[in-house]
Amino acid sequence: MTIIDNYNTIWENVSKAAISSSRDPGSIKIVAVSKNFPSEVIQEAIDSGITLFGENRIQEAQRKAPMLRGNIILHMIGHLQSNKAREAVRLFDLIHSIDKTETAEKVNHEAEKAGKIQKVLLQVNSSGEASKSGADPVNCLNIMQKLTDMRNIEVLGLMTMGPLTEDSREIRRSFRLTRELLLNLNAKLGANLRELSMGMSSDYILAIEEGATMIRIGTAIFGERNNT
Repeated sequence: MTIIDNYNTIWENVSKAAISSSRDPGSIKIVAVSKNFPSEVIQEAIDSGITLFGENRIQEAQRKAPMLRGNIILHMIGHLQSNKAREAVRLFDLIHSIDKTETAEKVNHEAEKAGKIQKVLLQVNSSGEASKSGADPVNCLNIMQKLTDMRNIEVLGLMTMGPLTEDSREIRRSFRLTRELLLNLNAKLGANLRELSMGMSSDYILAIEEGATMIRIGTAIFGERNNT
C-alpha cells in the first residue's frame, strides 16, 4: 500500500463515520502527521495530492520545510515552548498546542512583529493524565478570555489527546468533554469557536463520532516511524 492508498482508506473511514453521525464528511480535515519521516517521504505524499501536514518539533520542521516543493499547509501539533514562538510563527499556519497564557503572549508578540494573525488552538488536558500537556478544563474559560484579547492571535477552537488506554468508553469521555467544553466556551464568551482537533490513528473514529473537525493521523498513513 502506498501513502496515498493509506490516506484514501482513512478518508473512506472518515466519510462513513461522519455520515453515520449525521455529519458532513467535508467538515473534517485529515492532518498527515509527518514527524520523524524524512523530507523525501513527505514529498511523495505532496506529489500524490496531500497538502496538510503536522509536525511536532520546531527544529525538525525547520530542517525539512526548505526541501519540500509544492503548496502545503503546515500545523504545529507538538508541545510549544515559549522560547520557540518566533520560529513557530514563521513556520506554521496553525498551532494546535497553546496551553498557557504565557506561551500565547509570546506567540502574539512574535506574530505582531511578523505582521501576521497567528491561528491557534487551545490544548486541553481532557483525560487528566499527568503525562499530557494541556490546560485544565476548569481553567480554560479564564485562559480563553485572555487569548481573545490578544490582537495577533485568532483562536479557532480546542485540541486534545485521548487517554492512553484501550477502553473506548474512557477515550469517548475525553473527546465528549472537549466538545462540551467548546460549546460552553462559545456560550459564555459569545464566541464562534468551531475547530476540534482530536483523534489519532488508533481512535479517530471515536473522535469523529464525538465531533472532531481535525484528526491527526501519522502511522496509519506513513507506517511505523523510525524514532531515532
